[in-house]
Amino acid sequence: MSPPGPRPVPDGIAAYLERQRWFAGKGRPFTVQGLQALGQVHDDPTVEICLLDVEEAGLPVRYQLLLEHRGDLPERLRHAVVGVDPEGSVVDALHDRDVTGSLLRLITEQTRVGAVTFHHLEGAPIPLDAPSLVMTAEQSNTSLVFGDAAVLKVYRRVTPDQNPDVEVHVALAGVGCEHIARPLGWIDAADGTLAFLQEFLVGGTEGWDMALGSVRDLFVEADLHPEECGGDFAGEAERLGAATAEVHAALRRAFPTARLTRDEVEQRVRLMQRRLDEVVAEVPALRPHASGLRERYEVLARSSSPLDVQRIHGDLHLGQTMRTSAGWRLLDFEGEPASPADLRRTPDTPLRDVAGMLRSLDYAPHVVLLDHPPAGQLAYRADEWAARNRAAFLRGYAEATGRPPEEDGMLVRALETEKAVYEVLYESRMRPSWLPIPLAAVGRLAAG
Repeated sequence: MSPPGPRPVPDGIAAYLERQRWFAGKGRPFTVQGLQALGQVHDDPTVEICLLDVEEAGLPVRYQLLLEHRGDLPERLRHAVVGVDPEGSVVDALHDRDVTGSLLRLITEQTRVGAVTFHHLEGAPIPLDAPSLVMTAEQSNTSLVFGDAAVLKVYRRVTPDQNPDVEVHVALAGVGCEHIARPLGWIDAADGTLAFLQEFLVGGTEGWDMALGSVRDLFVEADLHPEECGGDFAGEAERLGAATAEVHAALRRAFPTARLTRDEVEQRVRLMQRRLDEVVAEVPALRPHASGLRERYEVLARSSSPLDVQRIHGDLHLGQTMRTSAGWRLLDFEGEPASPADLRRTPDTPLRDVAGMLRSLDYAPHVVLLDHPPAGQLAYRADEWAARNRAAFLRGYAEATGRPPEEDGMLVRALETEKAVYEVLYESRMRPSWLPIPLAAVGRLAAG
């Protein structure tokens, strides 16, 4: 078994990175700096957990790869080739179900391999004999489903300390929160958390897919209002609002809370303004709205008062939710992956999660609208769907908390604005065809 240490960087790895959705450096200059093996997790073929150091726009970023070395390359793995080295082909081992079971075995054994430690929560069932399947909807991470019992989320971007996703799930399970998937175990090293094993929510449907289906039903019956269609989503949106509020309450039980002074609130507003300036500099299409957006932040700064803060989800949208037979589940508590882990742990207002879901409920109908020729009737229905479901989500949240988010309207609007500005940056880099969606939202928010 090879000891941990530096490894040759496979030829062609830069092109491989450019094709991966989880690689944040797409569309910008980057340089591969080096490859470090942490531990060997399979012998024949050899599979190593590795960290790849990349410089992106002058900043160091570390990515995780599970690299499998093959003298011969089976046809079934040709799509997963990372590059070549002196030994032959180098493959992304997460796509090889013949080797991924080793990760579950090592978790069950709670062992240490090289610099890597495997953790198993007591009593948690792990399906050792189940084959793995890579989930196709990967974004910043890669998830493997093992049978119908467990899912292993492999964190592609590795940052120091424990990943908040593991920390929060274990804490929420400890206070009996029902709106999460059960944590089973995790993998880490001194460099940070590498992977997280959870219960697989059998038969669950992602909230984003449900919302898109509802919009498509509405567009088929374009002469009907959303509440008149069989696929009306408002009831689910209201239940999701209540589930979100209950998770926020559980987070208050599991973690300390705090109160920001007026000066601290103003400092956060100034940070929001600096981020806006950075996005305006990169995305010229945002410039015409910049003054109106700054005014949204200024209104919040001028009226700021002490603000209760706590641990939150941090990146809540429909794609981070799952509707199961037992109700809604919230997923992926790691926060915004591009932010440092200590920042993702910083207590914040739960209304940031509310604002994120409101933006997601605005996105869903307008994404479907992109697939249709311009039509005033469909555009009207899209806006109607968004308004109805945003109101339903807020109603469910308010009923569970006893405090309507509208009472904090300026804060919610400022947080929505900040989220829409981030979406402009993201879409300009990753999905330019979607850029009109957040730009339209920015226009509405800037206009007041």
